[in-house]
Amino acid sequence: MRELRRVTEEEERLLAGGQVDRSLYSSGGIFSIDSEKLLAKGKLITLRPHTRFAAFPMHNHNYVEIMYMCSGQTVHTLEGKPPLTLRAGELLFLNQHASHGVERAEEGDVGVNFIVLPQFFDYALTLIGTDNVLGRFLLSGLRQNGGEISCLHFRVSEVPMVQNLVENLIWGLVHPQPNARRINQATMGLLLLQLLNYTEDLEEASGNGAVLAALREIEENYRTADLTRLAGELHVSLPYLSAAVHRATGHTFKDLLLEKRLSKAAQLLRETRLTTQDIILAVGYENTSYFYRVFRERFGVTPKDYRKVSECKEAR
Repeated sequence: MRELRRVTEEEERLLAGGQVDRSLYSSGGIFSIDSEKLLAKGKLITLRPHTRFAAFPMHNHNYVEIMYMCSGQTVHTLEGKPPLTLRAGELLFLNQHASHGVERAEEGDVGVNFIVLPQFFDYALTLIGTDNVLGRFLLSGLRQNGGEISCLHFRVSEVPMVQNLVENLIWGLVHPQPNARRINQATMGLLLLQLLNYTEDLEEASGNGAVLAALREIEENYRTADLTRLAGELHVSLPYLSAAVHRATGHTFKDLLLEKRLSKAAQLLRETRLTTQDIILAVGYENTSYFYRVFRERFGVTPKDYRKVSECKEAR
């Protein structure tokens, strides 16, 4: 914290009355921050303290940004939406298509920005999968139009495991060690896994909470998930909600739900001795023949053969 609180040369100029020097961040006329300005060649992730003592103008960037408040707070304007206050211990995820600005921060408002290229998350995605809110967020950043899940606000200041992992990541970036990339990627993967346990503390900052609610419905209630019911609870029309999910993810709600149920069925086949019929009911299907058909289309084998193959792999 002593290092992060230190007033930088850039901040000294701002305290003397200067303005944010866009040439430090961007090469073009439009204020689009370029990762090459911030990341050393060959690096996939870096960390820099948030610039204080001046408002940071609206901008976008060609990387994923994760902002963590160590102390104090910052106020963000996200894609023209009402201001969002990021308080100590909270995380704000911004994908490559997010446009945002930050109001002036004072000396005690200490935040850090993780500058991350998408490929850094390859390992994390193998841990968390893509059938959840965070996985969909990371994938949406790779879509050309960005989808609708451009920002995620985690209010997790009271979660010690999350705080510990973020601090470990900060320490690992400030004090590099052998195998730093693998260690940092593993730490990020563990952080995202922990955050999946706190989706109830998640706010979708891009303004379309209906999309996030639909993804949470799949993640938490896949057995009985129903888009028509959810639309009624959210007081939006079914066509609107269906179209919003498709724009954000590139898939229909039905397809996302099917993928989640099949993934869960495969997990139960690998890790339990439940009968196939019990598993079919556990993941929300009553039509056995339909389940067998879609399972074979997805995995190329019947549930019985899938379990046998899994057992053989485990025995090796």
